[in-house]
Amino acid sequence: MKIFIFWMLITAICGLPIIANELPRSSSPDGAQVYFIEPNDGDVINGTKIEVVFGLSGMGVAPAGIEVMNTGHHHLLIDVDNIDLQMPIPSDANHLHFGGGQTEAVIELEPGKHTLQLILADHLHIPHNPPVVSEVITITVE
Repeated sequence: MKIFIFWMLITAICGLPIIANELPRSSSPDGAQVYFIEPNDGDVINGTKIEVVFGLSGMGVAPAGIEVMNTGHHHLLIDVDNIDLQMPIPSDANHLHFGGGQTEAVIELEPGKHTLQLILADHLHIPHNPPVVSEVITITVE
């Protein structure tokens, strides 16, 4: 939300057109992919701490706030059904940001079934155009 307000101020000061509910998006190259190295779809994990390793091809990783062409940083969506790919990715317990350029993490999940999805986003946490998103995977935590 802060990014959206910041963008509205900049567009007003610079006289740029504002398109409702849409911010400028960084482009992604053809064939760019983000995917899970670990865990795999259908994995049953013993214990509530899960190691998640992110894969990326066709683009590079750069920290949030650093604008470099054909780069972004990872976001992990946990039990999220849909997301507005035109807006910055929210930051909460279901939308984890890895703005330091991390390519892996240990997360803690309650026992049960969970869905996971990765989205690469630009320096302002906005998904690229076209979006670079992984398949949704389902894991079971025991």
